[in-house]
Amino acid sequence: MADYTSLVPKYEFPTSSIEEQEAALAANPLLQRMQAARIAFADDRHRPQYHYVNPEAMLNDPNGLCFWQGRWHLFYQAYPPEDTRQHWGHAVSDDLIHWRDLPYCIYPDPERCCFSGSALVEEDRVIAMYHGTEVGNMVATSSDPLLLNWDKVAGKAVVPIAGPAGKPWPPRIFDPCIWKQGDFYYSLSAGTRPEGPAGQPVRGNFLLRSPDLEHWEYLHPFVEDDRYTFVGDDGACPYFWPIGEGPSARHILLFFSHMSGGQYLLGDYDAARDKFVVTYGARFNFGPSTPSGVHAPSAAPDGDGGVITIFNMNPGKPTAGWNQIMSLPRRLTVDGDALFMEPAGDVESLRTEHQRREDVELPANADIVVEGVQGDALELIARIAPSSAPVIELDVLCSPRGEEYTRIAFYRDRGMNESFGDDRRRQSLVSIDSSRSSQAGDVRPRAPETAPVCLAKDEPLELRVFVDRSVVEVFVNGRQCVAVRVYPEREDSVGVRLRSQGVTTSLLSLDAWQMQSIW
Repeated sequence: MADYTSLVPKYEFPTSSIEEQEAALAANPLLQRMQAARIAFADDRHRPQYHYVNPEAMLNDPNGLCFWQGRWHLFYQAYPPEDTRQHWGHAVSDDLIHWRDLPYCIYPDPERCCFSGSALVEEDRVIAMYHGTEVGNMVATSSDPLLLNWDKVAGKAVVPIAGPAGKPWPPRIFDPCIWKQGDFYYSLSAGTRPEGPAGQPVRGNFLLRSPDLEHWEYLHPFVEDDRYTFVGDDGACPYFWPIGEGPSARHILLFFSHMSGGQYLLGDYDAARDKFVVTYGARFNFGPSTPSGVHAPSAAPDGDGGVITIFNMNPGKPTAGWNQIMSLPRRLTVDGDALFMEPAGDVESLRTEHQRREDVELPANADIVVEGVQGDALELIARIAPSSAPVIELDVLCSPRGEEYTRIAFYRDRGMNESFGDDRRRQSLVSIDSSRSSQAGDVRPRAPETAPVCLAKDEPLELRVFVDRSVVEVFVNGRQCVAVRVYPEREDSVGVRLRSQGVTTSLLSLDAWQMQSIW
């Protein structure tokens, strides 16, 4: 067997108290190196200020988001400079917004690379289950205050790529997630099934069960009645969690398709049959994940009926020494088959220099510049009265003469008719168009990111917009979110403007804040 020992220095930390761990971290050379790397990137104009970016080198999928002993932990695919195979990077936060870097925590060997996985929090430990390339799915555990030290169960893949002779085994061993039901641990292995037209692949997630984390048996494909994913999708980076409480309690399966991006399925968990019966499904990104788009999720229950999820976002421009970023965390809730999403964590703590406009008339076919509101690290909340205007625009990162701008557009009742339960309703559309966000020749904009959202007839439009140097995220009435990477080239591309096409519309209010750095 090959020796895949990492070249990255690895440190053991005290386990008895958080005070001892903090003291060891303060003197840790690897963490000092990370801190120096973060300082070196501080002047990069496209590096976000309040979205998490890893301190050094490249970044990929978020992994194992979890809440342990009063703190949120975010793990991620990291590529240390001296050994660029995937390790699990690590950050910790009290509020899901202000993140603090911690040393790499799960290193390769016996696996070649530590790929994606999830985490399960128990009373006395946290369990990470992830894919180890060339060997299979791995399990590691930690129980210390900051989850700095991890031990791999059995020291090998507990779900090997090649299954036991003579026993059923999943057709693919890949990204896993883990949960516990009764006396057993359950895991999904991501993959595809050859059950599309003419045998083409469709999303597959394969269920395994274990009494002890080391010995696993394969049960069967887990998902029933999925009519929402595409032919060609796969079920990578799965996260399966309860969502909602009481009569509205459901389950949600979040995952990433290498063909069509981040998605979710809602449904009911039939624990007697060990099956997930799908009742609805939709998407987190609306086009390919690259360039400049939302990529894979990591997710965890928030203990109050919601699920917190965070995504990595792909680059659209070469940036020296770094590439991807994390989205803002989102809190997902449900009412039946309706999924709601809002920014999660204490993002309001970053606000400063508040400005407010009220009862502003937006004349038909005129670009209205919001005087005094500008910047590349902003939060905006615009409430716009119901209108017959075919398009309402809120543009950000605008240069004074319009050479660069990022266009956020809302098309009321311009989407498809949708059957939703017993209702048939007309979708509206929200779109981010980055085609004129940058004049730079090396920027790769994506086609307009356009998502459906349903508003009641007399419901005002609320756009909650987060601008952070090279990312724009837009939450719409708590029901939809679209996000893209953008790279303005001009120093004066900091303006904000609105437009009502065709007819006059009333801007009920606009709140704007400058956003402070989390570092």
